[in-house]
Amino acid sequence: MTQKMINLQDVPQAKLKDLLQFPCPFTFKVVGAHRDDLVDDVIAVTQIHAKGDYSPTQQRSAKGTYNSVSIEILAVNIEQIETLYAELAKIEGVRMVL
Repeated sequence: MTQKMINLQDVPQAKLKDLLQFPCPFTFKVVGAHRDDLVDDVIAVTQIHAKGDYSPTQQRSAKGTYNSVSIEILAVNIEQIETLYAELAKIEGVRMVL
């Protein structure tokens, strides 16, 4: 099965709802300034809105300035996805959520 990356801001809400059948896996990629506890913060925020046992992947930029953290949830509705985009963006040092 091939996964498609969907940027929520590139797709109108009505169309995104049409593309997804809930429940479904949905991956968030959080890009932020490098710090050791970024992964822990991403997990903590995700746990509030989507309970689960998470093991996100992390990648550091070539210069070591930024980290990207990818975390997959089982999304139950579009509101959960929208809420997580907003809440993950509030984490200290986060530059973008994809």
